[in-house]
Amino acid sequence: MTGAVRVAVFGAGGRMGSTVCRAVAADPDLELVAAVDPSYAGLDLLQVAGVEAAGMLVAPDPSELSRAGAVVAVDFTRLDSAIENARWCSAAGVHAVVGTSGFGPEQLAQLHRLFPTGGRAHCLVAANFAIGAVLAMRFAEMAAPWFETAEVVELHHDGKVDAPSGTAMATAERMGSARRAAGREWAPDPTRDLALDGARGGAHESGVRIHAVRLRGLVAHQEVLLGTTGQTLSIRHDSYDRESFMPGVVLAVKAVGNRPGLTVGLDAVLGFPAADG
Repeated sequence: MTGAVRVAVFGAGGRMGSTVCRAVAADPDLELVAAVDPSYAGLDLLQVAGVEAAGMLVAPDPSELSRAGAVVAVDFTRLDSAIENARWCSAAGVHAVVGTSGFGPEQLAQLHRLFPTGGRAHCLVAANFAIGAVLAMRFAEMAAPWFETAEVVELHHDGKVDAPSGTAMATAERMGSARRAAGREWAPDPTRDLALDGARGGAHESGVRIHAVRLRGLVAHQEVLLGTTGQTLSIRHDSYDRESFMPGVVLAVKAVGNRPGLTVGLDAVLGFPAADG
């Protein structure tokens, strides 16, 4: 890509989408050319997202991306909408950066089919765009072979509709893979009697238990607790504001055009080996 990257935002009226609009508009290497959100269609983007964009109106559907010549589309919507938006981007040759929550193996397989290596459009999907969260996941993965017990506690705002978070699921998966690669198993859970269902959290297939907390006032937080003989290790990341995700989103927007096919996670953009997906 040369010159300013022409960017569109799906879900422009949402909390994350409007923050992405402002981040794109503020970056001199990016140009916000379209904003899509059927819930806010026809409204001025200044009113919806606080972005002064020469009278740009929020569009009801992706067709606006073609008219505006968008090169990259950022998606922070809902899972079903994100899949349809990705399908549109693939067909139109528009690169996609997807931060919508809830992508599991089935949805990632769909993205692999939509964005094959050698295709016109590329896609980067990440469970978390906060660089600190990406590093925390990597630290947990590094620590996993050396601790026999580990659990993940994720804490989010009370408007989050899915649980556990994609970040927690990805963290557990990566920790389990690291432990298996080291030829080691987790210590068995000694719990036999539960006075309350769910007291031990959810059992991820990796063997790591995940506990999800939803509280008003929180944004996005995660703590990984690891324990072995005579010592524990806590790895915690806190996002206090949605602005914390924007440096990672901007990095992804600038990088996706040079990453053929599907990229899962922000690791490769930061110079680490890519996460499995």
